[in-house]
Formats: sequence, C-alpha cells, structure tokens
Amino acid sequence: MGFHATTIVSVRHRGQVALGGDGQVTLDTAILKSDANKIRKLADGNVLVGFAGGVADAFALMERFEAKLKNYPANLPRAATELAKEWRSDRVLRRLEAMLIAVDRRHSLLVSGTGDVIQPTDGVLGIGSGGNYALAAARGLVRHSELTASEIVRESLKIAAEIDIYSGGNIVVEQFEAQE
Repeated sequence: MGFHATTIVSVRHRGQVALGGDGQVTLDTAILKSDANKIRKLADGNVLVGFAGGVADAFALMERFEAKLKNYPANLPRAATELAKEWRSDRVLRRLEAMLIAVDRRHSLLVSGTGDVIQPTDGVLGIGSGGNYALAAARGLVRHSELTASEIVRESLKIAAEIDIYSGGNIVVEQFEAQE
C-alpha cells in the first residue's frame, strides 16, 4: 500500500499565470482526505508552488526550496536549479518521492528529484497521477477556447478527476498577472 495523489496543473496564458491542484489524498484505493491544499505561496507571495507525491516528502522539499528562494531572491530558475542539484546529490533527499511545479510572474518550472528543471515552451505543466490528463486538457483549452488561465486550470483539473481515480474535485487555484 502507498499514498497516491494528486493532480497539479499550471497554465501561463493571456497575461496570467495560474496554478491549481485537487484536494484528494488516497491510501491504496481509499480516499483519506478530499480537501488537502497542495498549493503554497512562497517568497512573500511572489512564487506559487504545487506538489505531487508523498506529502511529508513534498513538505521537506518545499522547506528546502523556500531556503533556496531566500538565497536567490527574484531568481526562480536559479533557486530551482540549486534545489534540483541538492535533491539529486544528497543521500537523504534523493529518496524523497515528490515533484514540484513552481511559478512566478516570469517563469513556470517543473522540478524533479532526478535533477530536472524544465520550463515548458507552451507555458503548460502537469504533474501527479492525473497530471497527463490535466496537461492534455489544458493544452486543448489554451488552443481552442476563450477561457482565462485560472478557468483553464480549473476545467483541466475537473477533466482529470473524471478520468483518474486518484484525482478529486476539490480544486484550489491561485493566480497572478504574468510578465513576459
């Protein structure tokens, strides 16, 4: 048995950046909690972070990430790269099972324990068990709708919840104005 969760998606569209996640926490096939908040504001509200994977692992990573953001203020890519390097090389951190999406007004980044720091060309990212479903839905909505970034995130998460048993419908979305 293991914890499974979640779906996190981010969209950068029409001058906005939005990050959202479902609230479901699952153990094996049972829903333990449906209203967890997997989106956090860091760096005095200038960075949004969403996490998927083990909750304790994600919190440990977010604490490290917040320290990196303090070391490299206003430089999200550098802070993310430093976290990824430490995550990959540290014996304890290397065992953590989580992924992060971090966004600020200028950047959208996926950070993983394998040392990846990825900035998507189209401004759309998805992680977690329903991440690929939400990613596909978000890309389609960006291309073929008049919705705002936060509306696309919300609709993408709803679509993922209809497909992925580990994604729920209790959705939290945060957004701010993007800079190009």
